[in-house]
Amino acid sequence: MQAIGTYIIIRPIDEEVTTKSGLLLSGEETSKMRYRKGEVLNVGTDVDMIKKKDIIYYDQQSGHTMLLDNEVVAIIRQMNVVVVL
Repeated sequence: MQAIGTYIIIRPIDEEVTTKSGLLLSGEETSKMRYRKGEVLNVGTDVDMIKKKDIIYYDQQSGHTMLLDNEVVAIIRQMNVVVVL
């Protein structure tokens, strides 16, 4: 599989979020957060500064999901990435 243009294929990562007071947020509460964490599986031919295996935060309202090789992946554009770790 090869992404083209400015598209990025990522594997969403489910996070456990703990507040400062030590309270663990449920999956439903974390799904309301705007940004989501993911691992980059493949980058398009026109993507700069992001490479395979990078961990990123992206706008979860962008792009779409699909099933590739029995795995649910997200397809987003480079402009929807807000942080590269």
